[in-house]
Amino acid sequence: MPNPLSHTPTTAARDQDKPDAVNFSITPGQKRCIVVLLGVMLALRIWIAIAVPFTDTTESRYAEIARKMVETGDWITPQFDYGVPFWGKPPLHTWISAAGIKLFGANQFGARAFILLAAITLSLSLYRWLKREKGQAYALTGTLIMVSSGLYFLAAATVMTDFIMLSGTSLCMIAFWDSVHHPANKHRSGYLFFIGLAIGLLAKGPAAFVLAAIPIGGWVLWKNKWLETWKNLPWISGTLLMLALTLPWYVFAERKTPGFLEYFILGEHWHRFLDSGWKGDLYGNGHAHPRGTIWIYALVTFLPWTPFLLVPLLRFKKIIAAFRNDDREWSSYLLCWAASPMVFFTMASNILPTYVITGIPAMAFLSVELWCMTDTAHARPSAYSKRFFATSTVAFFAICATAFAIFTVNPDLIAKRSQVSLVAKTQQLREQSTEPPGNLYYWRKRFYSAEFYTQGRAKKLETDAELHAILNNGEQDFLAVRSSSLESLPADCLGRFKNRGTIGKMTLLQERPILKSITQQP
Repeated sequence: MPNPLSHTPTTAARDQDKPDAVNFSITPGQKRCIVVLLGVMLALRIWIAIAVPFTDTTESRYAEIARKMVETGDWITPQFDYGVPFWGKPPLHTWISAAGIKLFGANQFGARAFILLAAITLSLSLYRWLKREKGQAYALTGTLIMVSSGLYFLAAATVMTDFIMLSGTSLCMIAFWDSVHHPANKHRSGYLFFIGLAIGLLAKGPAAFVLAAIPIGGWVLWKNKWLETWKNLPWISGTLLMLALTLPWYVFAERKTPGFLEYFILGEHWHRFLDSGWKGDLYGNGHAHPRGTIWIYALVTFLPWTPFLLVPLLRFKKIIAAFRNDDREWSSYLLCWAASPMVFFTMASNILPTYVITGIPAMAFLSVELWCMTDTAHARPSAYSKRFFATSTVAFFAICATAFAIFTVNPDLIAKRSQVSLVAKTQQLREQSTEPPGNLYYWRKRFYSAEFYTQGRAKKLETDAELHAILNNGEQDFLAVRSSSLESLPADCLGRFKNRGTIGKMTLLQERPILKSITQQP
């Protein structure tokens, strides 16, 4: 297979008209190689979206919220449970998943379909932007790195808020750059900038606004671009457009469930990040880590490309010189963009690895830029750059192949993280039963994947009284209990169930029909 990364003089002329693209080109064979790799990655991601079930808790929780939105017809307030509002996030990602469920059905692909479409659209938009600014060779290489980086690849069809927010912040970054450097299209770019802000505000809230403002503000301050920023963006009309797209939902949400704004603004955007002892989280537990952990998350989530990003830094003198001669401000723009989530969350005490996602595209493009900086004295890239690029590409597919082999050999790994197998087993037993089939209940543990795959019928039992109630409801019910917690069942109830086997970490119990009939006798 030809190495996708090469500075060959045969096609260099194609990219010479692109600023800062000197000595960076690819042969037709290398171009085909990258295109094939991108196609394989897309096919792999589609297959994963179809075949891999929801796991608990994050993705299955958001998918179940979207399913409830379709079932109840309430498109204003996402619901954590029936009649219980979900105040943790705005609804854009829920609307997108719910639209997929409505079109393709309540299955994992339906909930993921339009998030995958958003990922494809974003990737193509970034590719076209790179191609226009830096040439096709640069664009293909940067796009390959971006889409095969760990976090981007996983989030590209995962039901959660982060990728939709990334779409909004990336649109802001593209549009702002274009408004400053291509003033002939400043009106179009300026309005796209404010549309990107609106997407972020509806996907994640004010955090998205800050994650766009930090890199842009830092770059404007660094390069003294105040005048261009003020002149080339439609600040008044653009702000009105942004408010018109976002404010109505915030108003309707607060009127429908008073208290939303107080919890969402103060709790989710102040206490969560700055108060390590915050006890007000309504939907889980805080994720307290030492301050600065976000930088470690950035290096981990960018794998397998982290070494490709870091190795050029060993030639720091060339890097510093290149940044000083950054005439078009491209390198500094990428640096501000890539570092912005880490800067924002450095002092945060409650963080997740996904919080670095808004910087992943810029990290990918900056990787290419750093190698260009350090290889400018060569007619072709150094052996190090070719070796690290090829190794990282191979590592991506090796990781995917290893994961596939592990889960194929040991499917119980999925069963430990998802209730889809237990739900399927329950449905099989329901169809075989000669008694009136009952519902599936979980003992003192809520599993969102079970709720999704049972269309909301799976319920949690908390008390002994609730357990006794289902034993006398005239139906042959099922009870799922953590295998390690079987002894927590009331002694007088355990004997009234038949053990149907262990699935993952759970033991499935089926109510004995003979005992059911006895309990119904006068």
